[in-house]
Amino acid sequence: MTTVPAVTDNVLVLGKIVSVQGIRGEVRVYSYTDPIANLLNYRYWTLRRGTELRRVEVARGRVQGNVLVVKLKGLNDRELAQTYAEFEIYIPKHELPELPAGEYYWHQLEGLRVIDQAGQCLGRVDHLLETGANDVLVVRPCDGSLDDRERLLPYIDSCVQRVDLELGELHVDWDADF
Repeated sequence: MTTVPAVTDNVLVLGKIVSVQGIRGEVRVYSYTDPIANLLNYRYWTLRRGTELRRVEVARGRVQGNVLVVKLKGLNDRELAQTYAEFEIYIPKHELPELPAGEYYWHQLEGLRVIDQAGQCLGRVDHLLETGANDVLVVRPCDGSLDDRERLLPYIDSCVQRVDLELGELHVDWDADF
């Protein structure tokens, strides 16, 4: 019997089972990874729907359009597969591949205080948006921030000057009035 880990700050949601595929127990998965097939690099997933948790083993999977079609070990018919719909897929953070120096996962940037070139706090990174051209930091006001404005800052070299995970700060070249 495998132990189902608790869903805590030590795990990340990387996808969601959205429906079934065919009659042999495959499920359709929307992957939040880029590329989407990266979700298949993880052999075990923790599934969560509300308070219900399950630990599953991935037998195989393939990309089909903008989703993954995945066969989970022990899931052999459509009816049983339907009970897995709407479960979010979690993996432990420590299983993520190490990134090259200067690159960060989005979850590492979320919560960082954003400091402008004058040393003023513009707020905290609430989340990021993928726009196609570049990622965008959504910065929301926090205790000690300059004002109560939400800001959208491009995550590009000319804007993001330095990321300091130890201090919990992201330094930017950004006009506070913009």
